[in-house]
Parts: sequence; structure tokens; C-alpha cells
Amino acid sequence: MLGWIAIIVGLIAVGIVGASIVGGGEWSQRESLDPESAAPTGTRALARILAEQGVEVRVVRSHEQAAAELRDGAATLVLPDAPALSDDAISALAAPAADVVLIDPRSRTLRLIADGANAVGVADDALVQPQCSVPEAQRAGAIRPRTVFLATDAAQCYPAAGGFALLVREAVRSDVPGTQRVSAVDGAALFTNEHLPEDGNAALALGLMGRNATLVWYVPSVADTDLDPASPSLGELTPPWVSPVIVLMLVAAVAAALWRGIRFGPLVGERLPVTVRGEETTRGRAHLYARSGDTAHAASLLRHGARVRIARLLGLSGSSSAAEVADALASVSVSPREEARTILDGAPPTSRRDLDELHDRLRRLEAAARSALHPERNNR
Repeated sequence: MLGWIAIIVGLIAVGIVGASIVGGGEWSQRESLDPESAAPTGTRALARILAEQGVEVRVVRSHEQAAAELRDGAATLVLPDAPALSDDAISALAAPAADVVLIDPRSRTLRLIADGANAVGVADDALVQPQCSVPEAQRAGAIRPRTVFLATDAAQCYPAAGGFALLVREAVRSDVPGTQRVSAVDGAALFTNEHLPEDGNAALALGLMGRNATLVWYVPSVADTDLDPASPSLGELTPPWVSPVIVLMLVAAVAAALWRGIRFGPLVGERLPVTVRGEETTRGRAHLYARSGDTAHAASLLRHGARVRIARLLGLSGSSSAAEVADALASVSVSPREEARTILDGAPPTSRRDLDELHDRLRRLEAAARSALHPERNNR
């Protein structure tokens, strides 16, 4: 009875937690490219290094505050993906900045800010040289890119997987004299606390973000939005009968669980009458192949099974190669390396007699390994 009470209490607790999550409605990217987060996916290390280099880093969590910080036009804007902002708000936010660094560029942001550039793929973990004339990339040297992009009117650096890891575009500004520089790079793969010390990542980040004395780092959230607040919520769109039906279904599920549990009673453990060891299964399959005349396949099965068992005896992975197992056997003086290698990975037998001889040699090798590693078991 106490067990069922615990189950009911647990269901109630799950319901309360779920309601609090759904009702909270507050979404946070605190640990994703956040300059105040020390988590592996945060960027606090980069923000502090920029500050030590003399750059004034202003972290803002409102697009209106970010726009106010950028009014003088001599600042760099770090702009992650901001799905809660409209197209007009994103364009207006980026317009007054001297430099814009897109550190989480998505299709919409690239279309609005980077003149229609596109993400085209994901690169492997290979080290790539810049191969472009952008000074910051040349000073940074090689990096290991992830997301790659393509653009028609931009300098493109770090070619990989049919695209480029860094786009740099300079365009004449329409509001004030001069140009605006837009950079697009996968900051989640390069600039986070986890990846910043690798290769040329830190040098590239400092080069792109440290060009101006002031850096405005915008951190988006669902709460910071300019979209129409009058849009109906999920609760308003849901018919009024849905919530009572869900509650009724939960009550019915709990009642059914109680009914079935009481009907069947407690579980009773039953021992299996026969336990077949994996070694016996392997040998049985090998004998079947041997009877069919396929001695090579039978030998392969025997060798594979023996190699896996010996590897586990030696503390190696079951996927270890014959060479690795032979080296380990030689290190514990069970068998000379070449002899063990021949037994575990030699030429396949051509006759049933050769197969039987191989089986005996494998058995003796495994027994020798077991005896050397666990002598106390052999003395019982």
C-alpha cells in the first residue's frame, strides 16, 4: 500500500513541476553564447579577454537598450540569433553599428544583415587555413570550422565542405558617411568557453570583435520581443473542453494502474532453467560452419570469440584488434607476441583437422591467459 501511495505522490509532483514549467513562460539563453556565463557553452572568457584588451564590453538584454548604446555609431554589435524580434527590429538594431558580428547566424539573420548569405553545410573536424586576405583571419591562422556559409558579395575565409567558415562584408552606409562591416561566423563552435583556447579561435574572436573601443553584446530572450502581444496564446487557442479531458485521462490512468496492480499482485522472480554461455553459442555456430565445409568462416568465429574473451580478461575493449591483444599477452608473459598474433589472426585453416588444431590452440591460449591473470581461481 505504501508503494502505491508513493506512486500517486510522484505523479502529483510531476504534474506540479510540469505546470510550473508550462506556466512560467520565461525562456533563457543564459548558458548559450552568453558573455556572463561560465558554462562550457557560454562566452564569459572571451568577454573578459576583450575587456582586458581595453574594449568596453556592454552586455545588454533588451534590443531597445542595445539600440540606445549604439547611437553614436562607433561601436561593434555582437548579434546572436534573435527569433523573438521582427525583421524590422533586427535591421534597425544592426543599422547604426560600425561593425556587426553574427555569432549564431541563421537564414533570416543572414538574409537581413549579410546580404542574403546562406549556411550551406557542416564541416568535419579538420584544421583549415584562412586562404583569404582578411587581416584578422590571417593573424589568427588555422581553425576547425563547423557551420560553413556562402555569399556573393563578401570576403570568404576558411574553405571547407563546399562553403566558408567566415564571411566578411563591407557595405557603404546610407545613414552616415563610411562603411559598415558585417562578419558571420559559427561562434558556438569557435568562441565559447570550451573552444576558445583551441587553435586560432581566440585570435580570430579578438580580431573581429576588438576593432572598436566599444562592444555592445546583445543577449536575446523570448521576453524581449517587438512582436504583436495581442497574438493569441496557446491557452487561448485551445478549446475549453481540452483541459478537463486531460485531467480526466490522468485520473483514469492512475485508476487503471491501481486496478491492474492490485489484480496481479506483486511480481515474483523466476530463475531461468538453462543459461547458455556466449562461448558455447560461438562454438556451436563454428561447428555448424565446419560441418558445411566453410572452415574459414568457422575459424573466423572461433578467433573472434576467443579474442573478445581474452581482451576482457586483459582489461581491454572487446573491439580490440588481434595485434593489441597479442601485445597485451606478451606483456604479461602468456605467449610470445608473434605466436599469439598467428593464433588470433593467422591464415585460415583449409581442412577440418586444421580447424580442430586451431580450436585447441585458441583454447590453450585463453586458458594460459586466465591462469596468468587469475591464478587463485585455478587453485580452487
